Amino acid sequence: MANNDYQLSKNEAAGQYELTIGDEVAGFASYVDRGDVRVLPHTVVDPKFRGQGLSRPLIQYALDQARADGMKVDPACSAVAKFIDQNADYQDLLA
Repeated sequence: MANNDYQLSKNEAAGQYELTIGDEVAGFASYVDRGDVRVLPHTVVDPKFRGQGLSRPLIQYALDQARADGMKVDPACSAVAKFIDQNADYQDLLA
């Protein structure tokens, strides 16, 4: 899927980062701030959008936003933990 087919945003009211396609939330990564640590407990992609590689840009966006906000990350979600493990550029974010 091309980058211009989706939008990434932070929904502070819902406590999640969202990946939208058109008007539909196709995936989200929830977060909870605990002091200077951003816990990322869940990453979910709607079943009808799975298999399109959408979790990767969603997780990357969540981590980039945590970095921009000066936060460390607790990757409680296994997908986030795996992403960080496979991408050395994000390992400095680990709490």
